[in-house]
Amino acid sequence: MTENTINRAKTYQLMLFPLNNGATNVYYILVLSYIATFGSNVLGLGILFASVMVTGMRVFDAITDPLIGALMDRTNGKFGKFRPFMIIGNLIMATSIIAMYLITPFIPETMIWARYASFVALYAVWVIGYTFQTSCTRAGQTVLTSDPNQRPLFTIFNTVGSLLGMGVMQFLAPIIRANVADYSSVAFYRVLTPIGISVSIVLTILAVIGIWEKDQPKYFGIAGEKTEKIQLSQYLEIIKNNSPMKRLMIAGAGCKLALSIATNTTVLCMLYGSMMGNYDGLYLPMMIIGYVFSVPFFLLTVKTSQKKGQKASLLRFVSIALACYVGVFVLLLLWKPGVAGLNLSFMRDGHLSMNLYTVLFIVLFGIGYGAYYSTADMPIPMVADCSDYETYRSGKYIPGIMGTLFSLVDKLVSSLSATVVGIAVSAIGISSLPTADTPYTGGMNVVVMILFCVLPMAAWLITIIAMKGYILSGEKMKEIQAVNAKRKQAIAEGMTLEQAMEEFQ
Repeated sequence: MTENTINRAKTYQLMLFPLNNGATNVYYILVLSYIATFGSNVLGLGILFASVMVTGMRVFDAITDPLIGALMDRTNGKFGKFRPFMIIGNLIMATSIIAMYLITPFIPETMIWARYASFVALYAVWVIGYTFQTSCTRAGQTVLTSDPNQRPLFTIFNTVGSLLGMGVMQFLAPIIRANVADYSSVAFYRVLTPIGISVSIVLTILAVIGIWEKDQPKYFGIAGEKTEKIQLSQYLEIIKNNSPMKRLMIAGAGCKLALSIATNTTVLCMLYGSMMGNYDGLYLPMMIIGYVFSVPFFLLTVKTSQKKGQKASLLRFVSIALACYVGVFVLLLLWKPGVAGLNLSFMRDGHLSMNLYTVLFIVLFGIGYGAYYSTADMPIPMVADCSDYETYRSGKYIPGIMGTLFSLVDKLVSSLSATVVGIAVSAIGISSLPTADTPYTGGMNVVVMILFCVLPMAAWLITIIAMKGYILSGEKMKEIQAVNAKRKQAIAEGMTLEQAMEEFQ
């Protein structure tokens, strides 16, 4: 591949466009972390309905996501392919969540049927907006850069986006809970909602600026403006023959499921509040510890990805997370109610008070969290690799359907976490989702061990198995980009797509 055929991004573009993921991650916290608690404790809906409905709506996604992906692939107006979906998607999400959190509580309890109907309808609208915007994060990588050394940098700048999006929400939520109202109060959502929406809008604007120059036909695949329109019926054949994409969807699902369950608000309330007895004193410190440990791992993942490819990096650090969480599981197995040496302890009577149990938990949790958090969004730039592989394999440029397919998996496992948590809590006889002040109930420690450790470890194991047969190594991607570059240049000089595909293998 020659220097003039490589599509490279400018530094500000690499920094700003990943903020689109931060913008949607705001809603990951604002909606997927709290919607089941809101439905159950604020609207008074059944605990299992509020949890299971979120997963049940994936049937709706299975219909809408391919349509949105096909629409994106066919879009090529004066505002580009991706920018309209980013902006419209964010506005749809903002409008639906304002209606959900700020208006539905005014529906009288005597009209509970209207609460149920509004809850489902507004969530359905929200997921459409979420698909619009989040699929652009995956699909837009294809136009941002084709340089195998630049794509891994997404994980670094995505971290900044996540801290500005997800991190801000995780930091502010317990502060609002402690100073304004509990998670079960409508006042909590009236404060958190406008903050979250404002942060998401700012991040979206910055992301639009980041992709503005790249969002034009000359960066669309190898045929540019000559790109053939793909029929919806053709997508099934394309995905059927794209083995790396199928494996990445499984691996991405594993990474996302681990993150979704282990960071679920209800799970953390049971762990730090009900079991350890000090939610306010543990949640924020442990969250900060997790982020601090993540920093070196993000640097290591980028270095490993640039040297050995993203597959090698993902396998290495998911394996580290799996090993560390075996240790976390053992510590939770040893936990005893009220026994000082077998509980987490940071402060006592205003003084630092840490025991060996806490030190071991910090080390194992910190390394494990840092390793898996650094890989949680690694599949996003890898989706761009799979899209480029599809162009290499068939000549088709379909970043929209690739992005929405991965978005569908993302939403499926994210919402599945709410269902799993709801069912697990119901299994021990709790009628409403636990909050920070919920007292310990027998069996809760078993639920926490399963949700906080066992299920994430199983998800990482699935990820490792799926990625073993993933063929897009670092060397393979360099070959793919070189061949695609030659075909693109040949087409620009007058050769047809079919001729270029045949000439350059």
